[in-house]
Amino acid sequence: MKHRILLIEDDPILRKALLAPLQADGHDVVLATRRSEALAHLALKGPTFDLALLDLGLPDGNGEDLIDPLNAAGVPVMVLSAEYREHTKVKMLNAGAEDYLVKPFSIPELQARMRVVTRRKEARARPRQMRHEFGDLVVDTRAHQVWRAEQPVHLTPIEFKLLEKLLEKPGGVVLRRDLLVSIWGAHAADQTHYLRLYISQLRQKLEDNPASPVYLINEPGVGYKFCAPQSALRDSLV
Repeated sequence: MKHRILLIEDDPILRKALLAPLQADGHDVVLATRRSEALAHLALKGPTFDLALLDLGLPDGNGEDLIDPLNAAGVPVMVLSAEYREHTKVKMLNAGAEDYLVKPFSIPELQARMRVVTRRKEARARPRQMRHEFGDLVVDTRAHQVWRAEQPVHLTPIEFKLLEKLLEKPGGVVLRRDLLVSIWGAHAADQTHYLRLYISQLRQKLEDNPASPVYLINEPGVGYKFCAPQSALRDSLV
């Protein structure tokens, strides 16, 4: 699917390197080299953007300050930055970025991550899915039931709540703190051992090989995500 992309990047070499493959994919790419230019594009009446690719180091300030106005305009943000430290990634994701890609990166990886983010945006625009099918794994969040190979799987209330939270953002990372606070409350924000325990229990029940999980994936130092092979993905509404 072709999208309208706002590329916010002041480095002319990287800008050129990104522009060619994005346009080759058929995307409509609008360029901004400064925070002020990006805000001016957002203020213009007309088609909105499907995605913003955001560099943090801009000549007129920190790109982080653009995340709020972009999100307010309904534009998901992918941060492209040479800053690799974990606390910066977590900070940007907490600020509202959908993804964080460390420079240098390959174009295929960028394209794959863009597809995940834009699919997530499109999924949020649809009515909330209550039944999810991933190959032989079926999760019905309304009925609070799970099946594997047509056999019912018993989950505890906390296990199901954790799975349901991850399914709200399929393919996207849910921060450890968000999972802990939403399930156990603010007092548990730092109790990461809770997550390790319950993720381990879910893997035992849902994965063919819990030691090499396919569905429940850890993003070290950041959080967890629920993934599934694209060929097995057949989400439907009930």
